[in-house]
Amino acid sequence: MIVLVMGTTGAGKTTVGKLLARKLNWIFLDADDFHPAANIEKMKHGMPLTDADRAPWLAAIHAELARQSAAGKNCVLACSALKESYRETIGAGLAMKIVYLKGTYEEMRAHILARHGHFAGEGILSGQFRDLEEPSDALVISVHHMPKEIVEEVCCELKLA
Repeated sequence: MIVLVMGTTGAGKTTVGKLLARKLNWIFLDADDFHPAANIEKMKHGMPLTDADRAPWLAAIHAELARQSAAGKNCVLACSALKESYRETIGAGLAMKIVYLKGTYEEMRAHILARHGHFAGEGILSGQFRDLEEPSDALVISVHHMPKEIVEEVCCELKLA
């Protein structure tokens, strides 16, 4: 099984994803690790990615998820997965549950301003909110909650622990 932890930049996807994977003893994958250098450079400069920029990134993520799944491994993936088509590409043919970390623009901006060393800054946030297609088939959790509380809710609601 794959649990996709999605949301805009600043939602806490990586923090929650790592905690969840550790609790379940599953593999953790961060979608940011699959970006080509050109995508990272664009985001560092506040330039939103296009669907063309994202296509090879999404394909690489899917390939790794399929490889792990074929090996019988369970994964937690932290990925923005902003559009339904992105989620379909990532999860094609795989057993995947979606956890959507939801918050307002102001909440995400505050989270971004509080973190250090991440290439995706406030500059791409408005584009992400513009591109966001909220999932209809997800466990939706507010970013108001602490990461450990979110992990407990995910485990309870998805019956994972």
